[in-house]
Amino acid sequence: MTDTTPQTKKTILVVDDEPHVVTYIKTLLEDNGYETETASNGREAMEAVERSKPDLVCLDITMPEQSGIRFYRDLKAQPGLSDIPVVVVTAVTYYGKDPEPFKRFLNSRKSAPPPDGFIPKPIDQQELLKTIAKILG
Repeated sequence: MTDTTPQTKKTILVVDDEPHVVTYIKTLLEDNGYETETASNGREAMEAVERSKPDLVCLDITMPEQSGIRFYRDLKAQPGLSDIPVVVVTAVTYYGKDPEPFKRFLNSRKSAPPPDGFIPKPIDQQELLKTIAKILG
């Protein structure tokens, strides 16, 4: 017997303060079968996470009102939300164009576990999709 039950689409929250980046990532994800929600800062992102508990968050670091780092720490401190995987998608590396030192920096923070993925901007579409698919299984 074949299972004809439709697969539930995974929902990804895209958090970035640049509208063109949000549109780009949102379109890419929706074209590849994901549902999306968006937020333009950490406060909006926390409200969205508490409201709908997405399957994954794509998170920029530098944003107004509340940074991605503050949101990330708050998310990982929340029981019931800390298990939501996060892929950091950012141009901020503090070390020029090589993202590796910044990834090591993020991974060394004791206040929260390292993010589940890291994608530098400009965004490589295939790398982002591959990272998300690996995390979501």
